[in-house]
This record gives sequence, structure tokens and C-alpha cells, in this order.
Amino acid sequence: MTVPPSPATATAPGGGRNLQAIRGMHDLLPAQVGTWQRLEDTARQVLEGYGYAEIRTPIVEVTELFKRSIGEVTDIVEKEMYSFADRNGDSLSLRPEGTASCVRAVIENGLLNQSQRLWYRGPMFRHERPQRGRYRQFHQIGVEVFGLAGPDIDLEVILLTARLWRALGLTGLRLEINSLGDAAERAAYREELVCYLDGYRDRLDADSQRRLATNPLRVLDSKSPETQAIVAAAPTLMDHLGAQTREHFAAIRAGLDAAAVPYCVNPRLVRGLDYYNRTVFEWITDDLGAQGTVCAGGRYDGLVAQLGGCDTTAVGFALGIERLVELMELTGGRATPPLDAYFVAVGEWAQREAPLLAERLRDAAPGVRLMTHCGGGSFKSQFKRADKSGARYALVIGDSELERGVIGVKSLREEAEQRELSLPETADLLAARQDAS
Repeated sequence: MTVPPSPATATAPGGGRNLQAIRGMHDLLPAQVGTWQRLEDTARQVLEGYGYAEIRTPIVEVTELFKRSIGEVTDIVEKEMYSFADRNGDSLSLRPEGTASCVRAVIENGLLNQSQRLWYRGPMFRHERPQRGRYRQFHQIGVEVFGLAGPDIDLEVILLTARLWRALGLTGLRLEINSLGDAAERAAYREELVCYLDGYRDRLDADSQRRLATNPLRVLDSKSPETQAIVAAAPTLMDHLGAQTREHFAAIRAGLDAAAVPYCVNPRLVRGLDYYNRTVFEWITDDLGAQGTVCAGGRYDGLVAQLGGCDTTAVGFALGIERLVELMELTGGRATPPLDAYFVAVGEWAQREAPLLAERLRDAAPGVRLMTHCGGGSFKSQFKRADKSGARYALVIGDSELERGVIGVKSLREEAEQRELSLPETADLLAARQDAS
């Protein structure tokens, strides 16, 4: 019996193999990139407006970093990390999230002698079952703040995300918040929760039965309907919070109320990473199906010390770029910026001069989106290319235009007569269109 080739190694017509992308890892094609750029540029502008500085870390770290930070009994470490032994025998992993790498970087580079407001972006990797909004290579923008302990910084990072949604024109996102308390408060709650859940052990789903002995708070996050019904009547962590933790949480709520940012307190909200304490939050949409969380984060005051640094308070969040891009496309379409102009050159002289004139236009109008036709062809075929490119204008030169020192400017999107402009006038026109857009 002959086994058919897998999709990733199917035989090509020429007898070789058709190589395909790894499952759950996708190409980002030019038509999609514009929306990504709009999101990334807007996020950068908002973050810089709050005084956050960008940090970039490697995508590969020692596996121990994630075991110590995320927790060895989490799904990420147990099931989802891409780990391998390098040539020295060290266990390395592709980063499954950005916080641990950022903490490692600030410790290693001595950045904790003062408070830090940092942000980053880039790919993360988890070996999950690919589904809508969840991929094996996915991308995040993250924020990490170190050395600030008060509720004002928790409030700031939440208000920052709310401002980002407004800047992107996104509506319908709802904010859920909770407090996980401090270590002692969680320990007391954990005992009561285990005692309660143990009475329903046989009715819990398999993952929750396993977590009952290792990480019982994660049972609160179960997606099993029967387990959710059991959890609905479980004791809440909010009843075990001390006075300081309650005051911290109340100050955040008061700030959100004063800023008119709607939210709901979800006492069952827990994060999938072990390092969180006190504040946790999620921004959720109903427009993306089951994978509705587009941004999540909270406070993690013990992680820096846990990874070998000094005792440092910390808070942060990460947002999923793929999910936000999909949400943006649902509400406003793709955001690929159009070309400003397409250079059509007729004749050998014009084809030699067009690239040089195009460079002079780029010098005179920085940022202009100008494509020069390459590969020859008739005037008609070049004009078809110009129209298909989506450009606002076709810039036309031939022997006559070159002799007179002008450029023919034809609007491709409006009814207007073709004009002849000097190079400086053409540059001014293109620059004005950029300013208008």
C-alpha cells in the first residue's frame, strides 16, 4: 500500500516536493500588511504618547526561563512550548510569551535601578491546535512596567488600551477586571476552593481534575459547561482579600469610573500564567467567536525576584495582533495605503530618465508612494498597469515632455483633464495629497 504524500510534501508537477508553510504558521501577504502596519503604527504612537520606550528581545531563550516564570504545571509549559536541545545540549525554547523575556532582559542589563515603562512587539510560538484567532506562530504587542507599586499605574495601562481602541476606531470591546490578591490571600482561598471542588471531582472535566492537585485556580477558567456550572457556585477569591488589596482594587475601579471607561468585575477571571497577583484584566469581543480575548494582562509583583532580580513590582499586558487585525478588517476593511503615483515612460529616452526623475520627486516630496514602471511595454499597457496599481495619478513622460521639461499628470480616480507640470509643481501636488490623506 502506497502512503499518499502529506500536504506539506506533496509532489510538484516537475517531480520535486511542494514545500508549504508549517501548520499554524502563516504567510502575511502584501494585501494584508497595510492593516498590520496601521495597528503597529497606531500602537507605537499611543505608547510613545504615554512615555513608553521600545525594547527588543530574542525569540529563543533557555527553557528554564519559561518553566520558572510561567509555571511547570501550566498548559503552555506542559504541552505547548517549542523546545529543543542545541549543539551544546542546552534546552532552548521559542518564546511562548513576552513577559519572561522582558524580565530577563531588565535584570541582565541592570535596568531596575529606576522605574521602567517598556513595550515590545514580535512573534510568539505555541504548539496549539490551530483555529480561528489562534495560531502556532502568533504576534503580540506587549507592555511591561517595573518599579511602580500603586494602583495608578494599573489604571494607566488599562486607560492606555482604551485609548488605543479609540485610535483604531474599534467599538464593542468589553473590559473585565478582577483581583487575584496576594500570595497569602490566594493560599487561603486555594484551600477553600479545593475543598469545595473535591466534592464534585467525578463531575469535573479531565483537565480540571488534574489541575485540582496542581493549579486549582485554573479550574475557574475551564471551558467545560458542566465544570462551569460547578464553578458558578464556588467560593470567590474576592471574599478572601485583605484591606490593602481591596483598597488597591477599589482605587482602580474609581479611576475607571472617573474616566468613563465601562467595565465589569468578573470574580472568575484568572490568567493562564502563574505569575499574576492582584489586578488582572481582559478586553473581550463577541465578534471573533470562541477566541474573543484580544488583550489581557495584570500585575505580577513577584516575578522579577523569582527570576533572580531584586524585589520589584510590575504590571503589564499583551494584545494579540492577529485577532485585532481581524477585528479591524471586520469593522473597516483593509488599510493598505494607495500609491500616490505611477510613472509611465514611453520611448527609450523616457525609460532612461524616468527612474532619475522619480528619485528627484522622492527627494522633493519625502514619503511619497511612487512606483516606476519597469519592463517596457506600450503606452496602453503601461496605463493599464497604472490604473490597476490603485495609484491616484499617472505621471507620463515621453520625448516631447522631456524636451519641454514637464511631466504629464493624469488623475486616475477623478474626472479631470491631464495637466503638464514642472517637476517642482508635481512634487508639490504629491506632497499636498499626502497631507490631505
